[in-house]
Amino acid sequence: MSGTGTLSTHVLDTGRGTPATGIPVRLLRGSEAIGAAETDRDGRVRDFGRVADQLAPGSYALVFDVGAYFARDQRATFYREITVAFEIVDGGHFHVPLLLSPFGYSTYRGS
Repeated sequence: MSGTGTLSTHVLDTGRGTPATGIPVRLLRGSEAIGAAETDRDGRVRDFGRVADQLAPGSYALVFDVGAYFARDQRATFYREITVAFEIVDGGHFHVPLLLSPFGYSTYRGS
């Protein structure tokens, strides 16, 4: 299978057990910013703009501005920004969840 892919993300604040709302997220292809969005009230970004509906094979990254998220609630954090780099080889849907706490995070390829 080859062709273009689509992309979404979901950020959960594991310290609070709630979706992480209002986190600015940038989409990069290589070093070029090609899209931007903010997590919604469910902690999701379903749309990075038209370009994210047609992601060609290549190297991409999602950059989460978590410093702004924690600062809004005056919570200390070790991380200001989290970058998740990934590779799209074939078409299809790519979901990149981020499980977040002030002093740790994890991610995986979701569905």
